[in-house]
Amino acid sequence: MSGETQPKQLLHLVLGGELSRIGDVEFKDLEKVDIVGVYPNYAAAYAAWRAKAQQSVDNAHMRYFIVHLHRLLDPSAAPQGGR
Repeated sequence: MSGETQPKQLLHLVLGGELSRIGDVEFKDLEKVDIVGVYPNYAAAYAAWRAKAQQSVDNAHMRYFIVHLHRLLDPSAAPQGGR
């Protein structure tokens, strides 16, 4: 053992696809939802989200999202204040 502690794993999912309507969060075709990946922290998820979002900037109906899986897996760990 090196004595180093690993940072707590805070899983995040990045996914996206074409929305039915702008301003809504309903995908046009669930079979075409792009599951980008699962990441160990927000910074890695954000980098993946940003790359995919920039690739689809010309399509106003295309959206990518970061889902805080760690909050779903352990709701008691969610930050206070409703976020």
